[in-house]
Amino acid sequence: MALSATIYKCRLQISDMDRGYYATHDLTIAQHPSENDVRMMARVMAFALHADEALQFTRGLSSDDEPDLWMRNLGHEIVLWIELGQPDEKRIRRACGRAHEVVVYGYHERPSTVWWKQHGDALQRFHNLSVRCFDDGVGEALAALAQRGMELSVLIQDGEAWVSDEERQVRVSWQTYKEAAK
Repeated sequence: MALSATIYKCRLQISDMDRGYYATHDLTIAQHPSENDVRMMARVMAFALHADEALQFTRGLSSDDEPDLWMRNLGHEIVLWIELGQPDEKRIRRACGRAHEVVVYGYHERPSTVWWKQHGDALQRFHNLSVRCFDDGVGEALAALAQRGMELSVLIQDGEAWVSDEERQVRVSWQTYKEAAK
């Protein structure tokens, strides 16, 4: 018998001072049986950093040709493709060919740094690709906020974020390995 996804509900209040975006999103997050809380909360954080009414969680781990999150326009073109972890070059190449902008977020600093050293030169050719990695400890601190019913506030300002619930606050910082050409 196959295991089913665990469903999380999250009310996410976003104040993005850098983009001038202020909104509350009611999210339903399906945590794949093989996905841990660190990865799931990294998806929530990626959502917060790129929040838009059109941004959606996809089937992610359950699908080979969908990212973790994406934003499509009314013509069904993929405007934004967001991957987590260390995808292979072939997957990134395919994403860069299908989407206007691709963003990869590493959520464990050490393996992401090793991955970037191995693949960074080859990935430089993709002008619509950004690669970022959350700093050490951020994923675990975010995972500590994970609950089946969450109410989180996110403040984004000056290239960093603060995520809080009623009891705790987490500073979210990241390294940028590559920024997409504008």
